[in-house]
Amino acid sequence: METSGQKNNPLHGVKLATMLEELVAYYGWEKMSKFIDIRCFKFDPSIKSSLQFLRRTPWARTKLEELYLEFIKGKS
Repeated sequence: METSGQKNNPLHGVKLATMLEELVAYYGWEKMSKFIDIRCFKFDPSIKSSLQFLRRTPWARTKLEELYLEFIKGKS
């Protein structure tokens, strides 16, 4: 993996837990479940269960990262 390619990556160095916590704090679980249709956001949601699912499920993690990129773009 090339290190120089990471300096322009806004996700470089941002932990999955940090992304999830910031998004949940801003949007809440209900809105998150509308953006990303996964069970762990809809029924008895928690950071722990969501992180477990996101780490095992590449398509869901990609959707969360895309949402986070939109979120930070909107903050600036």
